[in-house]
Amino acid sequence: MTNSKKLIVDTILEKGGIKRKVYKNTIEKFALFKEVTKALIEDIEQRVHKKNPEIPVKFIEKAAFEFHVQIAGDVLVFLMHTNVFDFDKSHMIWKLPYVYNNPNNAYCGMIQIYNFLADSFRFNREDDLGYMVARVFINHESHYFVEGKRQLGYLYNNFSEEKITKSKATQIVESAILYALDFDLLTPPYDAVSVVSLSQISNASRALRVKTAKRLGFQFSKDDEV
Repeated sequence: MTNSKKLIVDTILEKGGIKRKVYKNTIEKFALFKEVTKALIEDIEQRVHKKNPEIPVKFIEKAAFEFHVQIAGDVLVFLMHTNVFDFDKSHMIWKLPYVYNNPNNAYCGMIQIYNFLADSFRFNREDDLGYMVARVFINHESHYFVEGKRQLGYLYNNFSEEKITKSKATQIVESAILYALDFDLLTPPYDAVSVVSLSQISNASRALRVKTAKRLGFQFSKDDEV
């Protein structure tokens, strides 16, 4: 075997093996997120509906790599990306000896959490926007960190030491739900909606199709970046 061919084979075996392990770990942890989220929502649903059965609280199965949670007027969408990612050398994880000394530790799978308005799904408003609340990165050793809003961005970032457990997954889901619930819609500026098209008026029975989201058009009442 030539040196080049040997290098190709060795690289495939090393990188391919690492990435395959990352992918399997991410599938396993996504299943864990689904398990703890379903249990959490079922418990919250019982507690809420004892006092007000009209408030929607539900867990929604969608697909192999997707599930939803509706809490009142919000929907959290959990998505697992099927690819494995590396990070730009300017990313903060490269400052960690855990990654700097072993670059293979940087390869991660990704679970994303988005916040949508429940009415966006209810009325099929395809132009409405959702916003990322957090994304969870998991490597071949099941170490993880979270990029996200508020406490999600700094409570779960000990990549060198922390592994995802049932307890940690539950805390992340709870933090994401609290973040989504902490913000209400504000009416958009008058000038932003003072002119509408005939087609928008014609479609008023289908929930006036002005693009709606918590931050575009309607905005978070307060949204301090981490």
